Amino acid sequence: MALTATIYTFSIQLSDVDRAVYDTLALKVARHPSETAEHLLTRVLAYCLEYTEGIGFSRGISDADEPALSVRDLTGVLKVWIDIGSPDAARLHKAGKAAPRVAVYTHKDPAQMKRQLQGEKIHRAEALELYAFDRELIADLVGRLERRMHFDLSVTDRHLFLSIGDITLSGAIEQFRHDDQETRP
Repeated sequence: MALTATIYTFSIQLSDVDRAVYDTLALKVARHPSETAEHLLTRVLAYCLEYTEGIGFSRGISDADEPALSVRDLTGVLKVWIDIGSPDAARLHKAGKAAPRVAVYTHKDPAQMKRQLQGEKIHRAEALELYAFDRELIADLVGRLERRMHFDLSVTDRHLFLSIGDITLSGAIEQFRHDDQETRP
């Protein structure tokens, strides 16, 4: 018997000061049986940080040819390919050809991803945007994961503040480059 996805419902009050985006998000997110809680929460947080008109979850894990998240214009043209975790160079090469902008959000060690991509052929590698969430923040959030969650997310200077009830979690998101050039906080 095949396992089915588990549905999580997120109600998020988003205040992204960095991008001047303020909205209330109501998300229903399917968690594939093989997906970790860290991966699921990274997808949700990446959705919030990339939130714009045309953003949506795709089949991702069940369809290897699709990004985890995408931004499409009103005609359906892919504008942004957003991946989660540690996609390999071949996937990022394909993404670079498919979309004008490619971003990857990881909950894993960025040094591991740098080693994995070093010396690999990636289309428009210089434009690739790589972001790493504070791993302690993700671990704390995993410990509080419920099927129905409400939290406030504030983003200021690439620092995240999540308020869940009377608890506030915080952590930075670091932008890094796969080719070991200078990173920015």
